[in-house]
Amino acid sequence: MRLKSAIFVSALIRRAGVEGAFAAVRRRGSEEAGAIFVKVATLDGRAALFGPALPSLDAAPEEGRLFAALVPAEAPEAEAEERMRREIRFDPDLWFVEIEDRAGRVFLDLAPS
Repeated sequence: MRLKSAIFVSALIRRAGVEGAFAAVRRRGSEEAGAIFVKVATLDGRAALFGPALPSLDAAPEEGRLFAALVPAEAPEAEAEERMRREIRFDPDLWFVEIEDRAGRVFLDLAPS
C-alpha cells in the first residue's frame, strides 16, 4: 500500500531539513492521493522540477514512489515555474514542494532514464 501523499510530503520535508536544505509546501493537494511535484532550486536562478514517473517507468514497490525530471537542473527557474502553472491548471489537487539547496540534491527516488 502506498503512503498517503500528505505523509510522503511531510517525510520529504523532514529529510531535506535534516540534510541541511530548506523545504516547504507551496501548494497543498489531496491528503490521500494527490500527485506530488518537487522543485529543487539551487539559488543561482536555476531549478529542476520533478513529478511522478510514468506508470511504465514506475517500477517502485507498491509502498514507494518514483519521480522523473520534467525540467532539467540547468534550466532557468522560470521554466520550472511555468511548467508548474500548467500542471496546476490540469490537476488542482496536486502537491507542490520546493526545496532550496545550493548543491541541487533531490531527496527523491528517480526512475531510470
